[in-house]
Amino acid sequence: MDSPDPHRRPGGQVVRDISRDELREELARGGDLKLVMASSAFGFRVKHIPGSMNFRKLDEMFAALGTNDNIVVYCSNADCSASLATYKKLRDHGYTNVRHYSGGLIDWEAAELPLEGDWAAGQGARS
Repeated sequence: MDSPDPHRRPGGQVVRDISRDELREELARGGDLKLVMASSAFGFRVKHIPGSMNFRKLDEMFAALGTNDNIVVYCSNADCSASLATYKKLRDHGYTNVRHYSGGLIDWEAAELPLEGDWAAGQGARS
């Protein structure tokens, strides 16, 4: 479920967050969630949440995602600004159902949830 109260970030940006548990539940249901990891291609190749997408260019992202898609963006950790920048770009381009998983990959991995990528199995996480 969506967080009922969006959070205001520095600079006044209002961000709709999703918790780790909410994200895990949505992924378990299957559905049409578009999970976007806002990181470098290398970071994505190394480790990401299963089912994630990664885009090298903004136009690729805009072409692959519909403005009404159910989208969650995340990055490596809570201090990573790439996911907030991606969130803002999507919202600024008319994407209406975008949420931010602020804990990111580190939070997901800390809960020992499944990961994919070249280094996923070597870190003790399930792949």
